[in-house]
Amino acid sequence: MAENTSRGLQDVLGSSPDENEFPVGYPTTICEDVPGQKYLCSNCNNVLKKALQTLCGHRYCSACLAWIVRNNKNAICQKCKEEDPNILSEESLLAEERAFGDAAINKEISELKVHCVTLGCSWSGIMRDFEEHQSLCEYALIPCHTGCGHMVMRKKLADHLENGCVNNVMVCQQCQRSLSSTEYQEHSCEDNFCKEQKHVQTETASKEKSLSTPSANKDGCPFSEVGCSFRGGKEKMKEHEKSAVGAHMLLLLQHMRQLEGTLCSDAKAELNGNRAGKSISSLQIPTGLDVSGDLEVDCLPGSSVSEDESVLQQLMREKVISELENKLHVFENIVAVLNKEVESSHMEIMAFRRQSELDQNIIRGLELKIAELHRCLTQKDAGLSSLHKSLVFSEQASYDGIFLWKITDVGRKLQDSVTGRTVGLYSPAFYTAKYGYKVCLRVYLNGDGTGKGTHMSLFFVVMKGDYDALLPWPFRHKVTFMLLDQNNREHVIDAFRPDLASASFQRPVHDMNVASGCPTFLPLAKLQSPKHAYVKEDTLFLKCIIETN
Repeated sequence: MAENTSRGLQDVLGSSPDENEFPVGYPTTICEDVPGQKYLCSNCNNVLKKALQTLCGHRYCSACLAWIVRNNKNAICQKCKEEDPNILSEESLLAEERAFGDAAINKEISELKVHCVTLGCSWSGIMRDFEEHQSLCEYALIPCHTGCGHMVMRKKLADHLENGCVNNVMVCQQCQRSLSSTEYQEHSCEDNFCKEQKHVQTETASKEKSLSTPSANKDGCPFSEVGCSFRGGKEKMKEHEKSAVGAHMLLLLQHMRQLEGTLCSDAKAELNGNRAGKSISSLQIPTGLDVSGDLEVDCLPGSSVSEDESVLQQLMREKVISELENKLHVFENIVAVLNKEVESSHMEIMAFRRQSELDQNIIRGLELKIAELHRCLTQKDAGLSSLHKSLVFSEQASYDGIFLWKITDVGRKLQDSVTGRTVGLYSPAFYTAKYGYKVCLRVYLNGDGTGKGTHMSLFFVVMKGDYDALLPWPFRHKVTFMLLDQNNREHVIDAFRPDLASASFQRPVHDMNVASGCPTFLPLAKLQSPKHAYVKEDTLFLKCIIETN
């Protein structure tokens, strides 16, 4: 009953435009999650298979679109009719040449999570691997390859052939009885050649039946003889052969084991027949084969083998060798196909490796370019920093010999000076005239030299300028220091004239000369005294006046 129901289902699928498991579209029931509307065919409402998009924007399975166009003249998109039957344009006309493959949707569909709906099968994966699984699923119902018309589970096909297949029968040439495989193993006749002739006739009948139904093997997998039921066009067949190499090897191994068992059973059966016909005393055929493929036949000790028995043994040996040679030829063809697949896979791997090397070279080139750009950016940043410093200097520079220096965060900077983190602070450079001497101030908030730890030290520094070659040396102008009281009550003032013999006032050889000035400019106690406003809001002001007359 179950086999007849399955056969009816197969007939329905077989009438579709293609010969695969789901020719028009994948049923939505195989999806783990409910598929979105964009994944459904506008005709069969199943998940799209080989999606095509028409000019009107709707999507169809390639087989569905071909069927609609083939069976309807001037076919109109059904979705367009449903959306607005009053507004139909030329774009709503369906034609295969007016549709194009929707690669984006096909890729998304290939990644959908699906599972096998065959009863008893627990497989799950993605849509891309679904058809390959269908061709190998042990629980799937497949037609018996003998043409008996029954649908059986793939894993039960061997039992069906052995016990239930009406076409897998053998006819005894002596008694003309039709026997199943199991019955035939136990059957014996007086004619020693009965089973040999019968087996040949059975194989001939099976070949004639398979030839009488060419559609069963039409576009079939080269491994259909060992149990693979996949069918499809040339392109699909190529994809199947590439993706199912492992499954084909497993089917081939199973078939070889079955063949080994069958050959052993046939040899034993013929030996029993010979014993019944001519009462050969001690003829034994082992189940194994030697390296050359010959079937060894030995006699028990003490047996007398007549000339007729030797001829019979020779005939049996030749028969077995002939069958093995035929099977060997089939296996050689299969191995040749596998070798081609392996060679093709090897070529693809080599191509991928070459492409990978090219990609690595491109990546290395890009990395070098990025490193070069990084260096350029670093140089640009350094240039911008220099320009920023120059701009700040230009804004703060003085060109009349009078400079006012504002120092902020006095408390923190004084603490840094006490701890030794910061020794001294340099002021921005200023000039005695536009093309005059370039000088700056240096202050030690915690003192330096004789004033270290007790006084604030203030020094004058002559710097290397752009116009030193035109100026008189040594520097001889009077310098006046002032610490401004921010309440304008009592400024601290100190002045000195340069020591013309000191190296501090000679023309600079390096960026700046040794500083010279007042190491005991102001006691620290007075600097921090609340009676004075030298430091107010954590800020103090130092002023330097250079007499240029």
